[in-house]
Amino acid sequence: MINYNKKAFQPVSNTANAQTSAATIFHYQQQGNILSGTYSGGAIKAGQLLGVVNTDGTLYFFYHQLDEAMQLHSGYCKSVPEILADGRIRLHEEWQWTSGDNSNGKSIIEEIKQ
Repeated sequence: MINYNKKAFQPVSNTANAQTSAATIFHYQQQGNILSGTYSGGAIKAGQLLGVVNTDGTLYFFYHQLDEAMQLHSGYCKSVPEILADGRIRLHEEWQWTSGDNSNGKSIIEEIKQ
């Protein structure tokens, strides 16, 4: 199983309806198969996520965030990992808003080596 504990990620691509950008940094924590995280940057003032890590490393989580206008948004996401040649993790995400227009989208985020 992939261990996401204390790893940081940054978006490298998004569909147009995403609020995250390359300025958004995600900080993940993992205990057993429980994933939690915080994120901020760009249009996101503050965000949190909570979910599970499957044995193949796939993530399922719910998220909520405050944007620059202090509007609260929420959704859920499935993230499928890919291990890059340099050992970093790339996550292929499919998500859907549970607030606003309930649209869905895709993002790719990559591990930031610290």
